[in-house]
Amino acid sequence: MEHLSAAPVVRPARPEDMPRLVGLMREHQEYEKSEPRPAGPLADRLGPQPFADDARLWVLLAETPDGAVAGYAACSAEFSFWDARHHLHMDCLYLAAEARGHGLGAALVEGVRALARTLGLGHVEWQTPDWNEGAIRFYDRLGATGRPKIRYALATERPAGPS
Repeated sequence: MEHLSAAPVVRPARPEDMPRLVGLMREHQEYEKSEPRPAGPLADRLGPQPFADDARLWVLLAETPDGAVAGYAACSAEFSFWDARHHLHMDCLYLAAEARGHGLGAALVEGVRALARTLGLGHVEWQTPDWNEGAIRFYDRLGATGRPKIRYALATERPAGPS
């Protein structure tokens, strides 16, 4: 990818973006060495949620100057009990490898900040794997502050064991 001279474009995802969005999500899962996800087509599991009128999930896309979708950020509102207020949780932020280093990531983060402001939310939170040094440097350069914690997940159903 050549140096981008035009300002990056960040926009809400549209239904016709689903194939590219799913492709970026798969790349992101591979990049983070993610655990296997539920069976079935990802686009079917997402359904209309990223495009619903009563949005609880917002997906922003970053485009190169030629209009190619090169990255995404997915967010939802979350409540912080200690702060007694909602904030915007950025669940995912990903740029295709060839799109990094051209300002698209910063534009995506600024798009997320603008979304939070529009929604009347005071801040944005997210996490990144502790091994992702490039992302950590990027977020530090943006002025974000890290809060070390270990993320846990617990299935609601107990796995079937020997009977």
